[in-house]
Amino acid sequence: MFFWIYDVPSTTLALMITGAFVGFSWIGAVFIRPILRAFLRKRADINDLIGYMLSCFGVFYGLLLGLLAVAAYQNFSNVETIVSKEASTLSALARDVSAYPEPDRTNLIWLLRDYTRYVVHYAWPSQQKGIIPQEGNTRMIAFHEQLIRFEPRSPGQEILHAEALRQFNNYLEARRMRLFSVTTSIPGVMWAVVLVGALMNIALIWMFDMKLTNHLFLGGILSAFMGLMIFLIASLDNPFRGELSISPAPFQDILTHLMEE
Repeated sequence: MFFWIYDVPSTTLALMITGAFVGFSWIGAVFIRPILRAFLRKRADINDLIGYMLSCFGVFYGLLLGLLAVAAYQNFSNVETIVSKEASTLSALARDVSAYPEPDRTNLIWLLRDYTRYVVHYAWPSQQKGIIPQEGNTRMIAFHEQLIRFEPRSPGQEILHAEALRQFNNYLEARRMRLFSVTTSIPGVMWAVVLVGALMNIALIWMFDMKLTNHLFLGGILSAFMGLMIFLIASLDNPFRGELSISPAPFQDILTHLMEE
């Protein structure tokens, strides 16, 4: 339900999330803090007690945010590696079929060019919307049928054909891994825990006995940092979505090369 955030530029999204957290903290400090303070007895060590609770809570919540940030970055990096591997395998496959005799060479190159153009101009925009593209299967089947129809006429062509088939199978595996990664993301229950934890963290700050200006300043700083952390995790959570998503540049380079064939 929050996928619309990936249609917003990164700078604007960071300001929106940070501003929402800071604004919530400030509104609560003005309107909710007096209500919470009414449930706490006036005692000299109330700030020490709240500070101890906040420090204990902050350790666990900080670990949660840190682990999620690392997990999101590792997932983003793994998907980027998968895309690079897929592009490299496709490039090797194009290099192999370019050594085929005519007319098989022209037909195979044309099919690869058509498929790569589809990936760049049609499949990638679908992935950026969280949709797993399926039309590429038809193009891959057509390429495979054309490839297996080739009959080697010399030992050299047999070796070349076997290598092309191997590269084609490797590419299918890399492509399948990319498609599986389109919908990968942090589970919704973990996002719920993060948001609830942020609200509890801010609520503990409201309970401090201090001047309102101090509340606004200290609460604003802590809320802004939490907002930035959540922005970072959200930006990396879906590798194919948003302004910081993985680009089809490797496939674009292959398409440019195939257009010259």
